[in-house]
Amino acid sequence: MGTKPLHKELELTMTKNIIITGASRGIGYEAALALANKKHQVLAVARTRNKLQQLKEQKPGHIEIYPADLTDLDTVNALKKFIELKYSKIDGIINNAGALINKPFTQLELSDWQTMLDSNLMTAIHLIQTLLPQMSEQSHILNISSMGGYQGSAKFPGLSAYSVAKGALSILTECLAVELKDRDIRSNALCLGMVQTEMLEEAFPGANAPVTAEQMGEYVANFAINGSTFYNGKILPVALQDPD
Repeated sequence: MGTKPLHKELELTMTKNIIITGASRGIGYEAALALANKKHQVLAVARTRNKLQQLKEQKPGHIEIYPADLTDLDTVNALKKFIELKYSKIDGIINNAGALINKPFTQLELSDWQTMLDSNLMTAIHLIQTLLPQMSEQSHILNISSMGGYQGSAKFPGLSAYSVAKGALSILTECLAVELKDRDIRSNALCLGMVQTEMLEEAFPGANAPVTAEQMGEYVANFAINGSTFYNGKILPVALQDPD
C-alpha cells in the first residue's frame, strides 16, 4: 500500500534536468533561478548571451546556458548535440520563449502572423520533436500559453495574432498528451494572465500587472516539477482576472 506513494514522494524531490527557453528575462529568468534554488539542473536558452551569463553567475553550479535563436532549425539541431553531451536524460522542457505584437487586426501583415506563429508555436514544436529521444519516462512538457489563447476568456484589440498562436500552443498540449502517452511523457499548458514583465511593458507601456515576474517564475518552476503528478493534457488558466 505504501510503496507507490513513497515512490511518488521521492520523484517530487529528486534532482531533475530541465530545459527552459526564453530564460534571459522575465518569467523564464525567474523560473530558472527558482529551479536552481531547488537544486535542479537547468539549461537556460535564449537569444541574449549577456543576460544569460548574468543568470548563470547567480547559480553557476546549477545553471548552464545556451544562446540560441530557436526559430533557426540549424541552431536547434546544434542545441540537441550540446544537450546530448551535457545530459544523460531530460526530465522537463518549459517552452517559455515567445514574442508579442500589439497591432490592430486590419494592420497586421502576413509577416506579423508568421512571426507570432514561429516565435510562440513552431519553436516549441521543433524543440519538442528534436529532444524527444532524450526525454525520460514521466518527463514533463510545460507550455507557457496566455489567457489570450484560452477559450472563453476576454479578448483584447491588438492581440489577435499573439492570441491565435498561444491558442494553438494550448491545443498542441492536449495533442501531445495523447501522442506521447505510450512513452509516459506528460504535457500541460499554463495560460498566464497579466504579469509585470519587460515584454508586457514594451507592448503596453504603463501597464500595471497584479503579479510580478518573480512570483510567476516561482509558480512555473513548482508546476514544472510537480504538476505532471496531478495533471496531463490540461490547459490551465493562471490569472487573478482576464488580462486588461
